[in-house]
Amino acid sequence: MTTDPGHLLTVDQLRVSFPGKGWRAARTEVLKGIDLHIRVGETLGLVGESGSGKTTIGRAILGLVPVASGTITFDGRPIENAGRAERRALSREIQVIFQDPYTSLNPSRTIGDTLSEPLLAQRVKASTARDRVTALLDQVHLPKDSAGRLPREFSGGQRQRVAIARALALSPRLIVCDEPVSALDLTTQATVLDLLLDIQQQTDVAYLFVSHDLSVVRRMSHRVAVIHHGDIVETGDAATLTSRPQHPYTRTLLLSAPVADVDRQRRRREQRSALTPS
Repeated sequence: MTTDPGHLLTVDQLRVSFPGKGWRAARTEVLKGIDLHIRVGETLGLVGESGSGKTTIGRAILGLVPVASGTITFDGRPIENAGRAERRALSREIQVIFQDPYTSLNPSRTIGDTLSEPLLAQRVKASTARDRVTALLDQVHLPKDSAGRLPREFSGGQRQRVAIARALALSPRLIVCDEPVSALDLTTQATVLDLLLDIQQQTDVAYLFVSHDLSVVRRMSHRVAVIHHGDIVETGDAATLTSRPQHPYTRTLLLSAPVADVDRQRRRREQRSALTPS
């Protein structure tokens, strides 16, 4: 894949492998030559089942897993082998929202301390950090007195708003959203997704939105990439791909999404069974 100057992030022939079980076991290749790109202000939805490799792509971009081969280019510079100091600098531009709002926040730190931590790590003045925390709480629609409270005083949806605020603290250009609503109930999911869409409209931040749910990805994304067993099997415009998928695996994912109508759900289950190899 040739790097396009209009691409904020380009992943080219990315391969990641993990050690096998047992000291003589062969390594397991988790990503098998992944190509994808994200433009400024764009959301790329990355969808697949558990074990497909979708989370590993996000972790490779964040420098949390070693890259066996291939390149990851951010704003024109390669980052797949970035060292600790470069990663610290990159944290101003690339951030992450993790799946579980209950474990992603330190239970012993106040919300204010959690939100100011990345700012102070970048040597922002304490008074400036306090002002920024107030602005962040307002941006994610939490009351100002949240800064002095602990995570246990908040619901799951509120905690995920805190996690979003933390990701926004340094005004990043790209956020890796790793299943950010899968641990929430449906009503709270909708509220958090709307918040993420509003933030993108306000800030022009780009998202890599990782999910197993095609309906969520369709709502959030401009484009969608479907991953299966470490390979991208289909990529395209979100509306087109989620309504007229071409690859059998994508069609199976679409038919797996639950619907409220019992008869329609039964027909979808029958169609899914016909597509799934015995």
